[in-house]
Amino acid sequence: MTDIFGLLKGKPEDADYEKKGVIVQGITGAYGSLHAKNMISYGTNVVAGVTPGKGGEKFEGTVPIYNTMQEAVDATNAKISIIFVPAKFFLGAAKDALNAGIKLLVAIPEHVPIRDTMETIDLAKQKGAIVIGPNTPGIMIPELIKVGIMPPMPFKIGKIAVLSKSGTLLYEISDALTNSGFGQSITIGIGGDPVNGTRLIDAFEMIKDIPDLEGLVVVGEIGGDSEEILAQKIIDSGFNKPTVAYIAGRAAPKEKRMGHAGAIVMGTYGSAESKVSMFNKANIPVAKRPAEVPVLLAGKMEKSD
Repeated sequence: MTDIFGLLKGKPEDADYEKKGVIVQGITGAYGSLHAKNMISYGTNVVAGVTPGKGGEKFEGTVPIYNTMQEAVDATNAKISIIFVPAKFFLGAAKDALNAGIKLLVAIPEHVPIRDTMETIDLAKQKGAIVIGPNTPGIMIPELIKVGIMPPMPFKIGKIAVLSKSGTLLYEISDALTNSGFGQSITIGIGGDPVNGTRLIDAFEMIKDIPDLEGLVVVGEIGGDSEEILAQKIIDSGFNKPTVAYIAGRAAPKEKRMGHAGAIVMGTYGSAESKVSMFNKANIPVAKRPAEVPVLLAGKMEKSD
Protein backbone atom coordinates (compact mmCIF):
# COMPACT_ATOMS: atom_id res chain seq x y z
CA MET A 1 0.00 0.00 0.00
CA THR A 2 1.35 3.41 -1.01
CA ASP A 3 2.32 5.58 1.98
CA ILE A 4 -0.32 8.33 1.99
CA PHE A 5 1.39 10.25 4.79
CA GLY A 6 4.70 10.08 2.96
CA LEU A 7 3.08 11.61 -0.12
CA LEU A 8 1.35 14.39 1.81
CA LYS A 9 3.90 15.15 4.49
CA GLY A 10 7.10 13.27 3.91
CA LYS A 11 9.63 12.31 6.58
CA PRO A 12 11.80 14.59 8.71
CA GLU A 13 14.93 13.54 6.83
CA ASP A 14 13.40 14.58 3.47
CA ALA A 15 14.59 17.88 1.99
CA ASP A 16 10.98 18.82 1.13
CA TYR A 17 9.49 17.66 4.45
CA GLU A 18 6.15 19.39 5.09
CA LYS A 19 6.49 21.28 1.79
CA LYS A 20 5.10 18.78 -0.70
CA GLY A 21 4.27 20.38 -4.03
CA VAL A 22 0.77 20.25 -5.54
CA ILE A 23 -0.20 20.80 -9.20
CA VAL A 24 -3.68 22.12 -9.99
CA GLN A 25 -5.17 20.87 -13.26
CA GLY A 26 -7.73 23.37 -14.55
CA ILE A 27 -6.27 26.20 -12.45
CA THR A 28 -7.61 28.95 -14.73
CA GLY A 29 -11.25 27.85 -14.60
CA ALA A 30 -13.67 29.55 -12.21
CA TYR A 31 -13.83 26.54 -9.86
CA GLY A 32 -10.16 25.63 -10.09
CA SER A 33 -8.93 29.18 -9.53
CA LEU A 34 -11.19 29.70 -6.51
CA HIS A 35 -10.02 26.56 -4.76
CA ALA A 36 -6.39 27.00 -5.80
CA LYS A 37 -6.48 30.37 -4.00
CA ASN A 38 -8.08 28.75 -0.96
CA MET A 39 -5.48 25.97 -0.86
CA ILE A 40 -2.65 28.51 -1.10
CA SER A 41 -4.23 30.58 1.69
CA TYR A 42 -4.35 27.45 3.84
CA GLY A 43 -0.64 26.92 3.36
CA THR A 44 -0.67 24.22 0.69
CA ASN A 45 2.41 24.46 -1.54
CA VAL A 46 0.78 24.90 -4.97
CA VAL A 47 3.80 24.78 -7.28
CA ALA A 48 2.14 24.79 -10.71
CA GLY A 49 -1.09 24.87 -12.67
CA VAL A 50 -1.96 23.16 -15.93
CA THR A 51 -4.32 24.53 -18.57
CA PRO A 52 -3.71 23.64 -22.23
CA GLY A 53 -3.09 26.82 -24.20
CA LYS A 54 -2.24 28.90 -21.14
CA GLY A 55 1.38 27.77 -20.78
CA GLY A 56 3.77 30.56 -19.87
CA GLU A 57 1.20 32.54 -17.88
CA LYS A 58 1.20 32.83 -14.10
CA PHE A 59 -1.63 32.27 -11.64
CA GLU A 60 -1.95 35.10 -9.10
CA GLY A 61 1.31 36.42 -10.49
CA THR A 62 3.43 33.70 -8.89
CA VAL A 63 2.32 30.15 -9.78
CA PRO A 64 3.60 29.08 -13.24
CA ILE A 65 1.06 27.58 -15.65
CA TYR A 66 2.01 24.82 -18.10
CA ASN A 67 0.28 23.33 -21.13
CA THR A 68 0.82 19.72 -20.07
CA MET A 69 1.26 17.71 -16.90
CA GLN A 70 4.58 16.35 -18.13
CA GLU A 71 5.96 19.90 -18.38
CA ALA A 72 4.66 20.74 -14.90
CA VAL A 73 6.08 17.58 -13.31
CA ASP A 74 9.42 17.99 -15.06
CA ALA A 75 9.66 21.57 -13.76
CA THR A 76 8.53 20.92 -10.18
CA ASN A 77 9.02 17.20 -9.45
CA ALA A 78 5.60 17.30 -7.75
CA LYS A 79 3.89 13.99 -6.96
CA ILE A 80 0.43 15.36 -6.06
CA SER A 81 -2.22 16.68 -8.45
CA ILE A 82 -5.80 17.87 -8.03
CA ILE A 83 -8.19 17.91 -11.00
CA PHE A 84 -10.78 20.64 -11.61
CA VAL A 85 -12.13 19.89 -15.09
CA PRO A 86 -15.62 18.92 -16.33
CA ALA A 87 -16.37 15.21 -15.99
CA LYS A 88 -16.17 14.61 -19.76
CA PHE A 89 -12.53 15.76 -19.74
CA PHE A 90 -11.55 13.90 -16.58
CA LEU A 91 -10.10 10.76 -18.18
CA GLY A 92 -7.73 12.73 -20.39
CA ALA A 93 -6.57 14.87 -17.46
CA ALA A 94 -6.11 11.83 -15.22
CA LYS A 95 -4.08 9.97 -17.85
CA ASP A 96 -1.85 13.03 -18.35
CA ALA A 97 -1.21 13.19 -14.62
CA LEU A 98 -0.55 9.50 -14.02
CA ASN A 99 1.63 9.10 -17.11
CA ALA A 100 3.66 12.13 -15.98
CA GLY A 101 4.48 10.46 -12.64
CA ILE A 102 1.81 11.78 -10.26
CA LYS A 103 1.40 9.42 -7.28
CA LEU A 104 -1.57 11.04 -5.52
CA LEU A 105 -4.41 12.20 -7.76
CA VAL A 106 -7.38 14.00 -6.16
CA ALA A 107 -10.40 13.89 -8.48
CA ILE A 108 -12.94 16.62 -7.71
CA PRO A 109 -15.42 16.22 -10.66
CA GLU A 110 -18.67 14.36 -10.02
CA HIS A 111 -20.67 12.12 -12.36
CA VAL A 112 -17.53 10.92 -14.12
CA PRO A 113 -18.51 8.08 -16.50
CA ILE A 114 -17.94 4.80 -14.67
CA ARG A 115 -15.90 3.41 -17.53
CA ASP A 116 -13.58 6.44 -17.36
CA THR A 117 -13.16 6.01 -13.61
CA MET A 118 -12.35 2.32 -14.00
CA GLU A 119 -9.81 3.06 -16.71
CA THR A 120 -8.20 5.66 -14.43
CA ILE A 121 -8.07 3.22 -11.51
CA ASP A 122 -6.49 0.55 -13.70
CA LEU A 123 -3.79 2.95 -14.89
CA ALA A 124 -3.17 4.13 -11.33
CA LYS A 125 -2.59 0.54 -10.21
CA GLN A 126 -0.08 0.05 -13.02
CA LYS A 127 1.73 3.22 -11.95
CA GLY A 128 1.59 2.56 -8.19
CA ALA A 129 -0.52 5.68 -7.63
CA ILE A 130 -3.48 6.60 -5.40
CA VAL A 131 -6.69 8.13 -6.77
CA ILE A 132 -8.99 9.89 -4.30
CA GLY A 133 -12.50 10.32 -5.78
CA PRO A 134 -14.09 11.14 -8.18
CA ASN A 135 -16.68 13.38 -6.54
CA THR A 136 -14.51 13.92 -3.47
CA PRO A 137 -14.06 16.98 -1.25
CA GLY A 138 -10.40 15.99 -1.09
CA ILE A 139 -7.85 15.01 1.51
CA MET A 140 -6.07 16.96 4.22
CA ILE A 141 -3.75 16.86 7.19
CA PRO A 142 -5.24 19.68 9.28
CA GLU A 143 -3.07 22.77 9.73
CA LEU A 144 -0.51 21.41 7.27
CA ILE A 145 -1.84 20.59 3.79
CA LYS A 146 -5.24 20.76 2.11
CA VAL A 147 -5.73 19.18 -1.32
CA GLY A 148 -9.40 19.73 -1.96
CA ILE A 149 -12.40 21.99 -1.58
CA MET A 150 -13.13 21.60 2.14
CA PRO A 151 -13.49 24.76 4.24
CA PRO A 152 -10.71 25.04 6.83
CA MET A 153 -12.84 26.04 9.83
CA PRO A 154 -14.11 22.61 10.99
CA PHE A 155 -10.68 20.98 11.13
CA LYS A 156 -8.01 21.01 13.80
CA ILE A 157 -4.80 19.01 14.09
CA GLY A 158 -5.08 15.97 16.32
CA LYS A 159 -5.04 12.18 16.45
CA ILE A 160 -8.38 11.00 15.01
CA ALA A 161 -8.64 9.80 11.40
CA VAL A 162 -11.90 10.58 9.59
CA LEU A 163 -12.94 8.66 6.46
CA SER A 164 -16.11 9.95 4.80
CA LYS A 165 -18.21 9.26 1.74
CA SER A 166 -19.97 12.60 2.19
CA GLY A 167 -18.27 15.97 1.89
CA THR A 168 -20.87 17.90 3.88
CA LEU A 169 -20.90 15.32 6.66
CA LEU A 170 -17.10 15.26 6.70
CA TYR A 171 -17.21 18.96 7.55
CA GLU A 172 -20.07 18.67 10.04
CA ILE A 173 -18.70 15.68 11.93
CA SER A 174 -15.13 17.02 11.96
CA ASP A 175 -16.53 20.26 13.39
CA ALA A 176 -18.34 18.30 16.10
CA LEU A 177 -15.13 16.39 16.87
CA THR A 178 -13.07 19.59 17.01
CA ASN A 179 -15.56 21.27 19.33
CA SER A 180 -15.36 18.24 21.61
CA GLY A 181 -11.57 18.33 21.75
CA PHE A 182 -10.88 15.64 19.14
CA GLY A 183 -8.54 17.01 16.47
CA GLN A 184 -7.88 15.08 13.27
CA SER A 185 -4.65 13.46 12.09
CA ILE A 186 -5.99 13.07 8.54
CA THR A 187 -9.36 13.37 6.80
CA ILE A 188 -10.13 11.60 3.53
CA GLY A 189 -13.21 12.20 1.38
CA ILE A 190 -13.87 8.87 -0.34
CA GLY A 191 -16.21 10.38 -2.93
CA GLY A 192 -19.86 9.87 -3.77
CA ASP A 193 -19.73 8.38 -7.27
CA PRO A 194 -20.63 4.68 -7.66
CA VAL A 195 -16.98 3.73 -8.33
CA ASN A 196 -14.10 5.40 -6.51
CA GLY A 197 -10.36 5.11 -6.76
CA THR A 198 -10.02 4.69 -3.02
CA ARG A 199 -12.66 2.65 -1.20
CA LEU A 200 -13.26 2.79 2.55
CA ILE A 201 -11.21 -0.38 3.00
CA ASP A 202 -8.33 1.13 0.99
CA ALA A 203 -8.41 4.32 3.04
CA PHE A 204 -8.40 2.23 6.22
CA GLU A 205 -5.29 0.41 5.05
CA MET A 206 -3.63 3.78 4.43
CA ILE A 207 -4.27 5.15 7.92
CA LYS A 208 -4.46 2.21 10.32
CA ASP A 209 -0.74 2.25 11.17
CA ILE A 210 -0.33 6.03 11.53
CA PRO A 211 1.91 6.73 14.54
CA ASP A 212 -0.03 8.18 17.49
CA LEU A 213 -3.42 7.39 15.90
CA GLU A 214 -5.93 7.36 18.77
CA GLY A 215 -9.22 6.71 17.02
CA LEU A 216 -11.18 6.37 13.79
CA VAL A 217 -14.46 7.82 12.57
CA VAL A 218 -16.16 6.31 9.51
CA VAL A 219 -18.89 8.30 7.76
CA GLY A 220 -20.74 6.00 5.39
CA GLU A 221 -24.04 6.12 3.54
CA ILE A 222 -26.64 3.83 2.07
CA GLY A 223 -25.80 2.03 -1.16
CA GLY A 224 -23.12 -0.52 -2.02
CA ASP A 225 -21.33 -2.73 0.47
CA SER A 226 -18.14 -0.81 1.24
CA GLU A 227 -19.10 -0.26 4.88
CA GLU A 228 -19.74 -3.97 5.41
CA ILE A 229 -16.42 -4.84 3.76
CA LEU A 230 -14.62 -2.33 5.99
CA ALA A 231 -16.29 -3.66 9.14
CA GLN A 232 -15.20 -7.22 8.26
CA LYS A 233 -11.66 -5.98 7.58
CA ILE A 234 -11.55 -4.29 10.99
CA ILE A 235 -12.64 -7.57 12.60
CA ASP A 236 -10.11 -9.63 10.64
CA SER A 237 -7.20 -7.22 11.17
CA GLY A 238 -7.62 -6.98 14.92
CA PHE A 239 -7.62 -3.18 14.71
CA ASN A 240 -8.34 -2.09 18.26
CA LYS A 241 -8.33 1.71 18.17
CA PRO A 242 -11.64 3.26 19.31
CA THR A 243 -13.87 3.44 16.22
CA VAL A 244 -17.27 5.07 15.67
CA ALA A 245 -19.46 5.20 12.56
CA TYR A 246 -22.30 7.22 11.11
CA ILE A 247 -24.54 6.12 8.22
CA ALA A 248 -26.25 8.79 6.12
CA GLY A 249 -29.62 8.09 4.49
CA ARG A 250 -31.08 5.78 7.11
CA ALA A 251 -34.59 7.10 6.40
CA ALA A 252 -34.25 7.04 2.60
CA PRO A 253 -36.88 5.09 0.61
CA LYS A 254 -35.64 2.03 -1.24
CA GLU A 255 -34.68 2.25 -4.91
CA LYS A 256 -34.55 6.03 -4.84
CA ARG A 257 -31.14 7.65 -5.28
CA MET A 258 -30.34 10.12 -2.53
CA GLY A 259 -27.85 12.82 -3.53
CA HIS A 260 -24.79 10.79 -4.47
CA ALA A 261 -24.90 8.55 -7.51
CA GLY A 262 -23.87 5.59 -5.39
CA ALA A 263 -26.38 6.21 -2.58
CA ILE A 264 -29.21 3.91 -3.57
CA VAL A 265 -30.69 0.84 -1.90
CA MET A 266 -31.81 -2.04 -4.14
CA GLY A 267 -33.86 -4.56 -2.18
CA THR A 268 -31.81 -5.25 0.93
CA TYR A 269 -28.50 -4.57 -0.83
CA GLY A 270 -26.90 -1.40 0.45
CA SER A 271 -29.43 -0.86 3.23
CA ALA A 272 -28.64 1.08 6.38
CA GLU A 273 -29.75 -1.92 8.44
CA SER A 274 -27.12 -4.12 6.78
CA LYS A 275 -24.38 -1.60 7.49
CA VAL A 276 -25.39 -0.92 11.10
CA SER A 277 -25.62 -4.66 11.77
CA MET A 278 -22.13 -5.27 10.41
CA PHE A 279 -20.62 -2.37 12.35
CA ASN A 280 -22.25 -3.69 15.52
CA LYS A 281 -20.68 -7.08 14.81
CA ALA A 282 -17.31 -5.30 14.68
CA ASN A 283 -18.08 -3.59 18.03
CA ILE A 284 -18.36 -0.21 16.31
CA PRO A 285 -21.23 1.94 17.62
CA VAL A 286 -23.22 3.82 14.97
CA ALA A 287 -24.35 7.33 15.80
CA LYS A 288 -27.95 8.28 15.05
CA ARG A 289 -26.99 11.95 14.58
CA PRO A 290 -23.71 13.59 13.56
CA ALA A 291 -23.48 15.39 16.92
CA GLU A 292 -23.51 12.01 18.68
CA VAL A 293 -20.23 10.91 17.04
CA PRO A 294 -17.84 12.61 19.54
CA VAL A 295 -19.98 11.41 22.46
CA LEU A 296 -19.71 7.80 21.33
CA LEU A 297 -16.01 8.23 20.58
CA ALA A 298 -15.35 9.60 24.06
CA GLY A 299 -17.16 6.59 25.51
CA LYS A 300 -15.10 4.17 23.43
CA MET A 301 -11.86 5.89 24.43
CA GLU A 302 -12.74 5.72 28.13
CA LYS A 303 -13.31 1.97 27.84
CA SER A 304 -9.99 1.48 26.05
CA ASP A 305 -7.96 3.24 28.76
